[in-house]
Amino acid sequence: MKLSRKFLSDYLDIEDISSKEIAEKMTFAGNEYESITSIASGTNLVVGLVHECIDHPDSDHLHVCQVEIKPGEITQIVCGAPNVATGQKVIVALIGAVLPGDFEIKKSKIRGEESNGMICALGELGVDNKYQNDEDKAGIHVLPHDAPIGENALSYLGFDDETIDFELTANRGDLLSIMGMAYEIGAILDKKVKLPTIKIDKETDDITKYLSLDVKTENCPLYLARMVKDVEIHESPAFIKARLIASGIRPINNVVDISNYVMLELGQPLHFFDYKTLGNKIIVRMSKDKEEITTLDSETRTLTDSDIVIANDKEPVALAGVMGGLNSEIELGTKDIVIESAIFNSTLVRLTSKRVLRSEASNRFEKGIDPTRTYMAITYACELLEKYANAKVIKGTVIHDKIDYKDKVIEISQDEIEAVLGLTLTNKQILDIFKRLAFEVEEDNNTFDENIYKVSVPSRRLDISIKEDLIEEIGRINGMDSIVGRLPMESIKPGKYDKVYLKEKLISKRLEALGLNQVMTYSLTSEKDLRKFTNDEFISYEINNPMTEDRKYMRYSLIPSLISVADYNLSRKNNDIFIYEISKVYYMKDNENVMESKVAGILLGGYLNNTWQHIINTADFYTAKGIIESLLDYLGLKGRYTFDTENIPSDYHPYQTARILMDKTPMGYVGAINPTINKNKLFIFELNLEIIFNTKIRNIKNKEVSKYPSITKDLAFILNKDINSSEVIETIKKSTNKLLINVEVFDYYVGENIDSNKKSLAFSLNFSDNTRTLNEEEVMMEFNKAIKGVTDKHSAILRDK
Repeated sequence: MKLSRKFLSDYLDIEDISSKEIAEKMTFAGNEYESITSIASGTNLVVGLVHECIDHPDSDHLHVCQVEIKPGEITQIVCGAPNVATGQKVIVALIGAVLPGDFEIKKSKIRGEESNGMICALGELGVDNKYQNDEDKAGIHVLPHDAPIGENALSYLGFDDETIDFELTANRGDLLSIMGMAYEIGAILDKKVKLPTIKIDKETDDITKYLSLDVKTENCPLYLARMVKDVEIHESPAFIKARLIASGIRPINNVVDISNYVMLELGQPLHFFDYKTLGNKIIVRMSKDKEEITTLDSETRTLTDSDIVIANDKEPVALAGVMGGLNSEIELGTKDIVIESAIFNSTLVRLTSKRVLRSEASNRFEKGIDPTRTYMAITYACELLEKYANAKVIKGTVIHDKIDYKDKVIEISQDEIEAVLGLTLTNKQILDIFKRLAFEVEEDNNTFDENIYKVSVPSRRLDISIKEDLIEEIGRINGMDSIVGRLPMESIKPGKYDKVYLKEKLISKRLEALGLNQVMTYSLTSEKDLRKFTNDEFISYEINNPMTEDRKYMRYSLIPSLISVADYNLSRKNNDIFIYEISKVYYMKDNENVMESKVAGILLGGYLNNTWQHIINTADFYTAKGIIESLLDYLGLKGRYTFDTENIPSDYHPYQTARILMDKTPMGYVGAINPTINKNKLFIFELNLEIIFNTKIRNIKNKEVSKYPSITKDLAFILNKDINSSEVIETIKKSTNKLLINVEVFDYYVGENIDSNKKSLAFSLNFSDNTRTLNEEEVMMEFNKAIKGVTDKHSAILRDK
């Protein structure tokens, strides 16, 4: 919200306080500001009259002007603007004037002709281009003929103003108006708000002769319409244009500007219809599905049955609360205007505006409108149109009103206030704060004796509905800096560790120890990524009001998010990526109940530099699988997890992926990304941590390192390609006794001298006994058992070289 200091001064006496002080006091009350700026700047600027303008004798574009800068005082100024002419009132920067950019005006000679100042364009005073018309952009600014010679030019234009740009919270829709700001700042500064007197000089005829109203939807609880005739459309008065510019709105003409002016001052958006194209009947209804309207921006919009429209007997003429229709637009030739002031369902306006266009009007409708301002605004618009557009105001208002105007009454005690704020306040202090806020308190002596207050909250404060809201108001106005910190007096009970939280921290700690970096990504995803990297059947969780289509669903897998992180880094030449994330994924158990599940995901790519061992490892399937094994072993699950190649999702690489099972229950996948999904060589895994959290883990038993040497034997088999190494390892373990303490694969080979349907796997078998040294004979006996077991069960051939 851009707050014009001059606009605010209509409601509050703020001569004795600076804009900076207002902004800082508002910030301490919870309304932050971003900047304080001016519309224009410059010193020693006056209104001048060009008495004579002739071509410069030594230039094809310069002019020598004789300008009256004070009554009876004429000076010569050389000007290069193409539109300067005799008889114009102009802005003159006198000698010694300082313009934006610290540009000082000095007496000079321009091609031999003396120049004692500068005739200014608005841009040279710092006025933004978007507030200038084409003529202003091309040359100097020409003032109205009644501009008084010698007067301060910025004061005359209303540009001697300051704008405070506030960043308001979403619940303070009441502050989207000058009046709302006046109440807030008045409460903070303890100043009384001066309310305007609205009066129409003359009303003629009867509106019922011209207009009828039919409201066919409950989503419009209040609709008012008035009419003015014989409007003259021209440029707005300087003060209206200046205040619109200070508020961030570009002036158009007096009629459009009055509509915006009233909205800024009172917070009630208005809409003006051309009576000639509107017709004599206003219908407020819900749109028909697929119905179309061409809006003021000349775009044809296809509507839904959740849009509210204003229509005549034939067609829609406006999208309620969002934008008018092109078929009822106010044009330069418009004479008779119908004024709309209404309240519409804020949720439906938000949904429509999000799909069509966010505007100053829709922003206010979305946050809620004070219904008492609806009446005030339409009368105020009639007054301004009568005064500045020579309009004839038609008597009467067409009304549809289903609003309950009773103020909210909240009962609260002094003890409740002090308990929440931690302050000791007197009865007088509390009553004074309510008075500053312009909240009425029931005058009941018995009630006050008991320190109970019945507070009537005015309809402008839609954000206040419960006791805690009132307490917050008291704390804000009294000053948050007055709250004294105190140590808690409650007894503290010993807490208990959350076992799930501890396990999650252990997992995170282990992954970081293995060289991975934690990332946090959005929980929202797009429809195209929702079902990737899973074969599960589930009901997706779609949010009701997504910001974008790419953030429409709650995700079911972390992998697409991790891939996005990888792509972002790879595009910036950061090729070594070792990341993990622990987060929740979501799905619907049925159409009402949302389910959550904790998941861990990792993504590897590039090189992992082991500086301690001076080794550089390239990320591959075995790196990812090794991280899983290290993590699960660390959690005490060694021997309880297995890998297979069943039911692999198509987004994984079909030949470099395995399914992970815990006690034969699937819990995730590990593998490479299918090259058709992402061409980068990336490896991923995803684990359902809920299975780990719900798995009972036996106490880990530690064994003493054997004092006796172990014996290692290597062997290789030629096997069918469809036989997994895990199956062979399982067979070796079952074929031998407890002297075999470990089996590992150390080589995989396909190629020359091996059938194309075969592969070679080499295993290292480690034998040991904690009580003695093994001899060769007994080791070879177990070794041969292993060979026999594998050759018999898997039709394997022992490879001799």
